[in-house]
Amino acid sequence: MKKLMLIAIAFLTLNATAQDKKNGRDQIKDLSAEEVATLKTKKLTLELDLTESQQASVKALVLKEAQHRELLRTKRQQQQNDEDFKKPSKEERYAMANERLDRQIEMKKQMKSILNAEQYTKWEATLANKKKGIRKARKDKRSGKRD
Repeated sequence: MKKLMLIAIAFLTLNATAQDKKNGRDQIKDLSAEEVATLKTKKLTLELDLTESQQASVKALVLKEAQHRELLRTKRQQQQNDEDFKKPSKEERYAMANERLDRQIEMKKQMKSILNAEQYTKWEATLANKKKGIRKARKDKRSGKRD
């Protein structure tokens, strides 16, 4: 009986920690675009040792992107709440992917003009590591693995 109780307590503890991790990721969704831009700029400042003028330029760029993402999120939520919601067609998905890639290219160009060569290389390496982590997480999610 004691072993059964220990196992039950272990499962409850594990479940509580898993829920805490998810809530941590959802907290950024509650922030405004300005708050997100400020936080991301400060993180980049710590990682890349940005100057004051670089911080201002990066913050403006990140704010613009955060506002765009916020707009897309509200639009997507409205569409999903609509009763005759349909998945996007092949052409619409292509257009969305094309727009997303164009925005990424523009972001890279602007970051390259703001950062010096060393900072830009470090920034690209950080992006590559994040993409690897996202791919791994998606792969793990599909295969049923959990942290």
